Amino acid sequence: MQKRRRMWGWVFVAPQFIGLLIFALIPLVMSFVISFHDWDGIADTMKFVGVKNYVHQAMDSDFQKALVNTVIYSIMYIPLNIVLALILALAVQKIKGKTLYRLFYFMPVVTGSVSVGVIWTWILNGDFGLLNSVLAVFGINGPKWLTDTHMVLLSIVIVSVWWNVGYNMVLLLAGLQNIPEVYYEAAEIDGANKWARFRNITIPMLSPTLFFVLINTIISSFQVFDQAFVMTKGGPVKASYTLVYHIYQSAFVEFKMGRACAASMILFVIILAITMVQMYGSKRWVNYEQ
Repeated sequence: MQKRRRMWGWVFVAPQFIGLLIFALIPLVMSFVISFHDWDGIADTMKFVGVKNYVHQAMDSDFQKALVNTVIYSIMYIPLNIVLALILALAVQKIKGKTLYRLFYFMPVVTGSVSVGVIWTWILNGDFGLLNSVLAVFGINGPKWLTDTHMVLLSIVIVSVWWNVGYNMVLLLAGLQNIPEVYYEAAEIDGANKWARFRNITIPMLSPTLFFVLINTIISSFQVFDQAFVMTKGGPVKASYTLVYHIYQSAFVEFKMGRACAASMILFVIILAITMVQMYGSKRWVNYEQ
C-alpha cells in the first residue's frame, strides 16, 4: 500500500516536475554555461571567454542604464500596485456583487500583453490620445506620455498597475476573507475604532498574503519587458530601456548570446538576493498564527 501511494504521488507530481525541469532548471543551467562563452546563437561551437561577458556587462553603459531604469520603475510600481490592490480588496470585501467586481478587476490580467500595449499606446498618445483628449476638456494640456523622457517610465508604471493590480487584489481579498470576524467583533466591543482594527487585526492577520504579494510584485517588476517592447521600444533615448529589454536586445538583435546570458544571470542574482533579504526580514513582521 505504501509503495502504491508513493507511485501515485510521483505520477501526479511528474507533469509539474517535468515542466519545471524543461522550462526552468535546464534553461537556467544552460544560461549559466553560455554566459562564460562567446556565441552568436547559431554557430555549432562556442568560444570560452571566462568572466569576460560579466566584466563587459558591468562596464556597459547600456546595462547600467537598464539597471537604473528598472530600479526606478520598481520603486514606483511596487508600492502603487500593492497599496491600490489593498484598497480595492478592502472596498469590495463586504459589498454585494463582489464576485462581479472581482471578475472586472481581474479581466486585464488575462488580457494579452501585446493587446494591452497597443491599446494603451493609443490612449497615451501625446497628440491625439484619449487621455489627453479628456484632459483637454478640463483645460489641461496633457504631456507627451510616451515620448517625454521624464514621463515615459511613469506611463509604463500606470499601464502595468492597471494590467496587474487585479491579480494582487484577488489574492488580498482571499486573505481578508480568511480573517475570523470574531476578532473584529471583540475589538469593537473593546472600543477600537476602524483604524485601530485595521492596524492591529487586518494587517497582522493579512501579513502572510501581503508577503506573498510583495515577493511576486518585486519579481515581476524586475522582469518588466512587454510594455517597454510594445509601447516604446526602450525609448525615447533609452529612458524606458529595462534589464529584460537589454537581454532581448543583446540576444536577438546583436546576437551576443554570451553577454545576454551574463546579463540574465546578474538579474537572477539580484532577484534572488532581494527575495532572500525579504525572506529573512519577514520573520519580524509576518504572522502565520491565527
